[in-house]
Amino acid sequence: MSLPVDPERLRKQFPGLTDGDLEAYVEVTKRVLEGPQAKGKAMRAILESGRAARSKPVASLTSDEQLHVRYLEAVDKMQGRVS
Repeated sequence: MSLPVDPERLRKQFPGLTDGDLEAYVEVTKRVLEGPQAKGKAMRAILESGRAARSKPVASLTSDEQLHVRYLEAVDKMQGRVS
């Protein structure tokens, strides 16, 4: 499966992205594109989960919640929200 944007292109365009940021981007994007439900609904659920998880103690997060938070952090960097 090809991704909408190549991770290496993102790395060049946004040098602040870490390997973890790119891993989260790849994993979440693949889940959304391969999932049986509507893509918009799937992405909305991931974003809501990540936002809710940000207010929880890190030790209590499930692996999916951790991934969703990492994805939000990567998106924030790509949108210039993180210094």
